[in-house]
Amino acid sequence: MQGEAKLEQRVVETAEKLLSKRKSVTALDVLTGIGWLPENVVKSWQQGRIPDLTTALPVSTEKLSFALGALQRWAGANGLEGSEIEHVAATRDRAALTAASGEFADLEPLFRTHWIMPGLSEAKRAQVVARQQKAPDLFVWVAFKEWTCAECGGTGDLQYLEKEVPHCLDCADLGHLVFLPSGDATLTRRAKKASRLSAVVTRFNRSRKRQERQGILVEEEALRSAEEQCFADEDVRERRRVRDRERRAHEDVEFIARFHTAITEMFPGCPPERARAIAEHAGQRGSGRVGRSAAGRELAERAVFLAVVASIRHLDTDYDDLLMAGVERQAARDRIHSTIDAVLERWRS
Repeated sequence: MQGEAKLEQRVVETAEKLLSKRKSVTALDVLTGIGWLPENVVKSWQQGRIPDLTTALPVSTEKLSFALGALQRWAGANGLEGSEIEHVAATRDRAALTAASGEFADLEPLFRTHWIMPGLSEAKRAQVVARQQKAPDLFVWVAFKEWTCAECGGTGDLQYLEKEVPHCLDCADLGHLVFLPSGDATLTRRAKKASRLSAVVTRFNRSRKRQERQGILVEEEALRSAEEQCFADEDVRERRRVRDRERRAHEDVEFIARFHTAITEMFPGCPPERARAIAEHAGQRGSGRVGRSAAGRELAERAVFLAVVASIRHLDTDYDDLLMAGVERQAARDRIHSTIDAVLERWRS
């Protein structure tokens, strides 16, 4: 059937891109790549906020089973080596996570399978396996309202959540770490590598309705060692930064061109200048928009569709006027739904 053939093609194309880039593939990677599992959902699962991933998937058991079956068939046909992995939580106890439950429970083995490209050297294979087995980062949150620690009754600017219960850094055994703000990627990478324990510090951006990274907590000795290394090779790093800026500018131009092509293929009736504007807006580096998400970078159909819908919503409807008039966000979207559908239908032809 046409629908299944199209889905299988999406799964295979996504898996091939992942294999080329990472030398390995997992079900989690593919479902994120095709847009079924947004990054924020995966993070919520890793942090214990949702019991499993399948409760957040917007598809039926049959559709998910077919997609994972297509991935398994593709892996077998290409001679990929399968091994079992364990998903662990982004918590101090590193508890084991379950990806599928209930009616999806039979799919859990596929979520635990890590397919590796055949023919890799021992060193490269070990590197790929180590990357997959790496535990997710611990997270600490900048408090935006008054709170008290569940253990000692204290408070502070930072809090660590354990099963949605707030703890101060001392009670979470993170009080001895020092804060390194974002801004210097090399210093951050070196300090984190040298620190036996670390945590990412994030802050909730109310206007964008998302958590944004502020820096990391690392051991003081690790930070001092990283600073000494960075000071010693500052000239080399500056030359590298110049080259990296030039490379990223070139990559952005290529990515926007590919995003533009994806839009015109999905919506051939979209005016060329409008498609270009949508691609440039969605793909702006550092914007946090859908084009810069994992699904967007892989040109997943869902990500391209959402970028086009967002453009229509703000430019072809009175959505912004409704919000300014005090209409609740979902109610405003309901009012303009038919207008968006009409534009999409026109652009599809």
